[in-house]
Amino acid sequence: MTRRQDPFELDITPELIIRAYRAGIFPMSEDAEDEDLFWVSPELRGIIPLDGFRLSTSLRKAIRKSGFVVKVDSDFEAVIEACATVGADRDTTWINRTIREVYGELFQRGVAHTVEVWDGSDLVGGLYGLAIGGAFFGESMFHRRTNASKMAMAHLVERLNAGGFVLLDTQFLTDHLASLGGIEIPREDYEERLAAALTVEGDWGSIDNH
Repeated sequence: MTRRQDPFELDITPELIIRAYRAGIFPMSEDAEDEDLFWVSPELRGIIPLDGFRLSTSLRKAIRKSGFVVKVDSDFEAVIEACATVGADRDTTWINRTIREVYGELFQRGVAHTVEVWDGSDLVGGLYGLAIGGAFFGESMFHRRTNASKMAMAHLVERLNAGGFVLLDTQFLTDHLASLGGIEIPREDYEERLAAALTVEGDWGSIDNH
């Protein structure tokens, strides 16, 4: 069962969000219109082992032939807007105004990051999350074209491995993430992995310097 605390009264600041992630919890809202947030700590935590990411040969070929281009950190607002939009790939969203604002601040501080998939001038897929120590906390992803979100995740894993990261937290496990190698681990196991990851200093920009 997911451990969940009631909506909190504290001011939601970038510093509070970082402390929460370092403690193994994260905020959500009931829906986009709800002003309240609550802390979540799943009993079973979703992760993708960085040495266990799976992408079939046929999918890799399809991605190469797509003509899509991956960019990083070029349009945070467009990515979080897409992740917060109800559409074909989701019928609800937990990303409310408070989350959009505070994660926008975290992006400005270089803590939140995006991986974006572009087809010409069209943003067709992507994800965003936080990089803290040697852990990357994936928040949300979206796609508007076939395989676009998988391409974003493939680039993310490559970037994290290049930068010395040791933990890719997906919060929950979906069928989509499971198909890419995602697994669930008990909260206690997750907390041990998180503690170890926070002793590492991952380099988000490492891959850009090669």
